[in-house]
Amino acid sequence: MAAMKKRVGILISGRGSNMVSLIAAAQAHDYPAEIACVLSNRPEAEGLKKAQAAGVSTRAVDHKSFSGREAFETELDAALKSFNVDLVACAGFMRLMTADFVERWSDRMLNIHPSLLPAFKGLDTHARALAAGVKLTGCTAHIVRPQMDDGPIIAQAAVPVLEADTADTLAARVVGVEHELYPHALAMFASGRVRIDGERVLGAPVPAKPSAPLIWPPLA
Repeated sequence: MAAMKKRVGILISGRGSNMVSLIAAAQAHDYPAEIACVLSNRPEAEGLKKAQAAGVSTRAVDHKSFSGREAFETELDAALKSFNVDLVACAGFMRLMTADFVERWSDRMLNIHPSLLPAFKGLDTHARALAAGVKLTGCTAHIVRPQMDDGPIIAQAAVPVLEADTADTLAARVVGVEHELYPHALAMFASGRVRIDGERVLGAPVPAKPSAPLIWPPLA
């Protein structure tokens, strides 16, 4: 008997580009998760229309309609549970969550961040990477913890930083990799192929032939 697919609720605030990549991946018959719903704290979020066009249930939970974060999160939590969600995937969800909400979804909530964590947490990651002069940056899929952009790392992907890069060109290159990494990380987690051990994620498959290292600038 095939294993039951995990039901995933996606949280967005804007255009939902990573959301689109998760929805597309979940259409494969052998993907270990199904997208149960897409929720947004912004009723005008472009991603809601994209999700509806893909046949996914959506709901807006406008944070501005509530007296505080706790009231908003109570409604958000109720919405997720109304769709029988097993896992939560934050995909450009621009709200800091309280420790209480994170605890409700402890070790069941994922996020994608556009840097190689723990470097460049927070906003303006690409501009800060350029200012720091790093040669490699990338993205990280991780389990959510109460601290911002913190938690056990499931998977990471690196891209080179080019001398001609602006924050916008670097962001465009990184987000393209995010669209590959996030579905991969969610699949590993939803299938049980990886597990959380304290503040580490263990159990990732080891290929028979490891990938070549990414060295930038390249060796002469």
